[in-house]
Amino acid sequence: MTSRVIPPSELIINSDGSAFHIHLTPEQLRDKIIMVGDPDRVNVVAEFFDTIDYDVRSREFHAIGGTYQGKPLMCISHGIGSDNIEIVVTELDALANIDFETRKVKPEHRTLTMVRVGTSGSLQEDIHAGDFVMATKGIGTDGILNFYAGRNAVCDLVMQDKLMRHTGWLPSWADPYIVDADPELVERIGGTDMIHGFTVSAVGFYAPQGRMIRLPLAAPDFVEKLESFRYEDRPITNFEMESACLQGMAKLLGHKALTACCIIAERRLTKANTNYKPAVRQLMKTVLDRI
Repeated sequence: MTSRVIPPSELIINSDGSAFHIHLTPEQLRDKIIMVGDPDRVNVVAEFFDTIDYDVRSREFHAIGGTYQGKPLMCISHGIGSDNIEIVVTELDALANIDFETRKVKPEHRTLTMVRVGTSGSLQEDIHAGDFVMATKGIGTDGILNFYAGRNAVCDLVMQDKLMRHTGWLPSWADPYIVDADPELVERIGGTDMIHGFTVSAVGFYAPQGRMIRLPLAAPDFVEKLESFRYEDRPITNFEMESACLQGMAKLLGHKALTACCIIAERRLTKANTNYKPAVRQLMKTVLDRI
């Protein structure tokens, strides 16, 4: 593996020596990384920084590097959805573990810590807007991890089978994959004041999360079945769109990852809070303090 030369068509490096999509160079990479979906939300995280070393923006990918309370770190946006976060995690890993001059894997592995801060909708009546939920297990419905060798080794196959049976998983859907967050991060970031959750990472915002606008749903009772599912006597807590792919890619690549979300919608009670930004800002500060 270390002797393989990765061709330019597989790992595209820009003329300035930066990774193709995120436009960061190896020198700009930090070991501690905050991840957010919205490019403008990177600026909100950076408001807490003591110093700023760089500010790079390309498409939906926006990164600011600096320090917070003496800790070198960076914040990067990944856009919406698992397809985008797969790009970001792959290119961050390349910056850490690929020699951009030789195009070979470096002999010594560099481990990154990636914590995604996002928003989410709860699936249980006792989880309310403003609550913070950690994805101790990310349940991916997008199928991305199924394209990677070793997928089964990092997934909870027992839970996967039980979930598919309970929900009547349609054969036209990609098989779900279920990946634990890094346990040390769960303890350190979550502490005792965040909900330890089972989080569904949906492949879309509307029908894949049971929202019907004009088009009918292929499985109208899917959300109800998710709500009633139990594994080890614990329920599925919330919906978002990236945690499973982030945690799965991180495990395969040898990194540490966790998603922490602020609840902004209560699906069981059909309520949503549009004034959620102060709570998300508090979650950002909490993660910065603990990362």
